[in-house]
Amino acid sequence: MIVRDFHKLKDTDRAVSDAQWTSVRMLLADDKMGFSFHITTLAAGSEHTFHYKNHFESVYCMSGKGSITDLATGETHQITPGVMYALNLHDHHTLRAEEELVMACCFNPPVTGKEVHRADGSYAAPEEVEG
Repeated sequence: MIVRDFHKLKDTDRAVSDAQWTSVRMLLADDKMGFSFHITTLAAGSEHTFHYKNHFESVYCMSGKGSITDLATGETHQITPGVMYALNLHDHHTLRAEEELVMACCFNPPVTGKEVHRADGSYAAPEEVEG
């Protein structure tokens, strides 16, 4: 059984961030669960364009308000507490945080914790990430 406390992890190397977001990696690839699980906080007023070409992601909004735009179709969906979205087609998207957004995220395949967003908004495939 794995038991972890978000409040203890947020001050460790499992917390990855830039100026506008922080992601606390509760589960990573080395936990051997087949997915990774993160609590990600996006700063109010921020905008993020991602394209996870090598991963599927599912996201559940715990708090805040924002929107997600599918860049292939132009369709925009509101994000509020209780809303989930899944990037089942490796969807290229833009996420906007009108208020601070706190999201629970799952990635498959799981991330290792060493990934960084590339210029195209993706993470490298797992076999490309140096451990």
